[in-house]
Amino acid sequence: MSKSFNLSSRLNVPVNLKDPRVLVRAVLGLLVAANIVAALLAFKPWGGSAEDLAREQVNLQQQLTSTQVRLEKSKALVTKAERARKDGDAFLAEYTTGRRTTFSTIFAELERVAQEAGIQPRPASYELDPVEGSDTLYQMGISAAYEGSYANLIKFVNLLDKSPRFLIIENLMAAPQQSSAGDLLSVTIKLDTFVREQPGNPI
Repeated sequence: MSKSFNLSSRLNVPVNLKDPRVLVRAVLGLLVAANIVAALLAFKPWGGSAEDLAREQVNLQQQLTSTQVRLEKSKALVTKAERARKDGDAFLAEYTTGRRTTFSTIFAELERVAQEAGIQPRPASYELDPVEGSDTLYQMGISAAYEGSYANLIKFVNLLDKSPRFLIIENLMAAPQQSSAGDLLSVTIKLDTFVREQPGNPI
């Protein structure tokens, strides 16, 4: 006597493969199973072989070393930037003058240098221009005239070069005086220096 297996008779639940709900449940079951398999393959919860673990350790060590190198370079750049900022502040404090004392300080220095060089000052003028990119620095251009001999002029230029004030000779012209019987020269000179100002208090 042949025996047949009837799922619907054993469970007393009619199974109709043409029922859309049954098909949807079957498809969902297959998708869940596929997702579980994919997750297992991706995360490998059972671990890898000894060779896989060794390669992973080497890779992680290389990444750590690379990160440490980048960190040290970043620290070095920060240190250099901080040193440059301090050096810049020290330079400005030493070689530039504040707005309140600029004119008296600079013109007193020019008068001292001219007197020591034996050259006669003539009327001078100045102009101030803001330094692009800075809120606290201005460039002061000084146009001055002098009279003296060639030796006086050479000494004057040397004294300017050694001055504790940051004075830049932009242009210098000298010509002999036609009305003079001696060796007097008429000298015109353009000097540049820099003026410090506190932020929010423009000149």
